[in-house]
Amino acid sequence: MEMKSQRELLRVSPTCELPELAGLITSALVGTGPALRFADGGSESCPSTICVVIATSGSSGLIKEVAYTSGALLASARAANSYLGARIGARWSLLLPITHIAGVNVVIRSMELGTLPVDLRDFDGEYPTVDFTSVVPTQLFRALNSDQRLLRHLQSTQAVLVGGAALSPSLRLEAESAGIRIVETYGMTETCGGCIYDGTPLDGVEFEINEQGIIAIRGSVLASGYLNTPNLFNLHNGWFTTNDLGQIIDGKLQVKGRADDVIISGGENLSLMAVEATLSVRFPDIECAAFAVDDPHWGQALHLAIVGNISEMEISHYLAAALGAFAKPKGIHFVESLPLLGIGKIDRMTLTRMVNNE
Repeated sequence: MEMKSQRELLRVSPTCELPELAGLITSALVGTGPALRFADGGSESCPSTICVVIATSGSSGLIKEVAYTSGALLASARAANSYLGARIGARWSLLLPITHIAGVNVVIRSMELGTLPVDLRDFDGEYPTVDFTSVVPTQLFRALNSDQRLLRHLQSTQAVLVGGAALSPSLRLEAESAGIRIVETYGMTETCGGCIYDGTPLDGVEFEINEQGIIAIRGSVLASGYLNTPNLFNLHNGWFTTNDLGQIIDGKLQVKGRADDVIISGGENLSLMAVEATLSVRFPDIECAAFAVDDPHWGQALHLAIVGNISEMEISHYLAAALGAFAKPKGIHFVESLPLLGIGKIDRMTLTRMVNNE
C-alpha cells in the first residue's frame, strides 16, 4: 500500500446508530470524510486510498488491521446483491456486529439498494419481516433449538447467508427442513467476507486449488493488505492464499477444513473439522468443538467441548466406529457455550488452555 498520502482514521463505536453509521460509511466511500476503523486501538491514519479498516485475529492470536478500498467493498456488496437477485428497495436485517466485515457488508449492501438495514443487534420485541439477512452457524443453531423469535425471522426471508465458520451438512438440512432458505458463504476478512456462495464465486471472483490442496482467491473483493503487518498479507501474483484446504467437485468449491486443523495423535493424522462434521451428522442437537491437548503418550490428544446433553460413551463409540479407534476422544468437557474467535470460528486455543488449567 502507498503510504505517502495519509488519511485520518476515525474510530466508530460498535453501538453506532445506523443512520449515523450510514452517513459515515457514505463519506468514507466517496472520499469526503475520514476512513473508518471498527476496532479499539491500532492505527490513527491510513493511506488515502483506504476507506475502512477491520481488525481481525486468527488462530495465532495476532491482531491484523485489514484495509479496504471503496472499490473492494462496493464490488463485494454489488456482487452479493446480484447473486441473491436483490432489487432496489429490498431490506436486510443486521444481526451481526459492525466490528466484523460481515456486519459492515450488510450495511453497504442495504445502502446499495437504497435502504438501511433493520437493526436487530439489540432489539426488544418480535423481529420484523425482511428480504435478506446474514448469520453465523451458532445463531442458526440457536434459532433451531431455542430462539423461536429468531427462527420466525429467518423463515420470513428470501435468503439467509450463513458464514463466518463451517456450516455442517446436518445443520443446513435441519434449517432447510424448517423452511429457511440457506446460502452458505465462504470467505474471510481479507476477501471482504463471503465471496463464494454455495461453492460458486461471486461476479469478479476466482478461486483455485494449489498443489498443496490449499484454496487461493483473487478478484475485485480482495483487501489491500494489513496496515500494521503488511509483510504478512499472503498475496502473490494477484492471488490471496488462504489457510483452508479445498477441492473442486462438479465445478464448485468444497471446503475441507483448515490446513492447520490436522493433529497427530498416536501416530495417526486426525482432522478436527472431520471429527466435528462426523458428530454433527449423528448428533444434530448438540454443539461440538474438537481441539488438541499436548500429551506425553499420544503426542496430541483429541478432546471435545460439548454444548448439550449426550452420553460420553455414545460419542466415543460412534467416533471410534466412524473414523477409527484413534479418533476416540481422550477428554470430553461439557460447557455452557463454545468460546468464539470473531463471530463464528471456534477458539480452540482457549479450550486447550481451559483443559491445561484444570
